Parts: sequence; C-alpha cells; structure tokens
Amino acid sequence: MTKILYLHGFASSADSTKALQLKKYIELHTKQTNILIPNIENNILKAVDQINLLMQTEKPTALIGSSLGGFYGTYFAEEYGVKFIGINPAVMPPAQMSQYLGENKNYSTGEKFIINQDQLDLLDAMAEKIKTIKPGSNYMVLLQSLDEVLDYRAALSFYRGAYLNVTYGGSHSFENFEDYFQKIRLFLNLH
Repeated sequence: MTKILYLHGFASSADSTKALQLKKYIELHTKQTNILIPNIENNILKAVDQINLLMQTEKPTALIGSSLGGFYGTYFAEEYGVKFIGINPAVMPPAQMSQYLGENKNYSTGEKFIINQDQLDLLDAMAEKIKTIKPGSNYMVLLQSLDEVLDYRAALSFYRGAYLNVTYGGSHSFENFEDYFQKIRLFLNLH
C-alpha cells in the first residue's frame, strides 16, 4: 500500500485545486494508494510540528508538496528517506518569506494569522540542514518557467540530479496539473 502525504502551499488549504484534482485521480485510477491532504497550519512552527507528527503516525511512503509545501516536503523527505515530488517548490524560503512578516490572510479559508521572525528563523535552520540534498531517484520536480512567485532556475540548480520536468510557460499555480498525473503515477509506482 502506498501512502502519499500532500503538503499544500503557503496560506492555502487542503481544498486547493491541485490537491483535489490529484485526490480524484488517485481514487479513480489506483486501488492500493491512499492520499492524505491535511490543512497545514498557517503558523510555520505549528506546521513543522504537525508534519513531523504526521510523518511519525501515518508513515507515508511519499510526499508531494507545492510551493512552501515543496520546501517542507524536501526537508521531511531528507529526514525520513521517502520519495518526494515537488510542484514549483520553494527552495530557500526564508528570504522570500520576509515580505509576509506580520498579519496575513489564508487565501482559501480567510483565516488571519501572524508570521514572525521566530517562524522565519525555523525555516532558515531547516534550509541550512538541507543545503545539500541527495535527490537522485527519490526526487521528481515539476516546474513551470513563468512561475510569477518563485524563480524556477533556483529549483533547477538545487534539485540537480533529480528527475526534473520543466514546462516553459505556466504559472505558480501550475497550469494543466492533470497532464502530469501519469508521470506521478509512474514515478511513485502507484497501483
């Protein structure tokens, strides 16, 4: 039985379009695969604790993460030695996230939350631990070159040695995600 833990991006939710599309595909096209799509805490300190607890209790065999969820996924894939698929993943988010210091609003739920320096410091410490990763055959990274939030070239460099799939065009939300489901299925050997 394959168990996938899907990690959505910053200020998103388990109801994100990509998560729901992938869940539907897995339910229709596999019999021995479960996908867990939790609402990841907006507070980064709580999110890291939440994901760590899910890794320990649910014992997923693969992680799929989008944007900040991709950063989390990379970190926990390294920690637990599981397969990882990144969808326009954030590579080193602390500097990129400083613009979110203060009050924010979750795009999906409307919930207001605070990002403070302690949370960014945790991301910085996590980034330091995975400065050099061992991607090899455990990593597949899907990128779109017109991502308006993250520079796909940073991910190309960071995930060197992984299976990289770059689509020229697209956006941060990763257009036509459903076109990649067969690649995901093959990479994770889903049944």
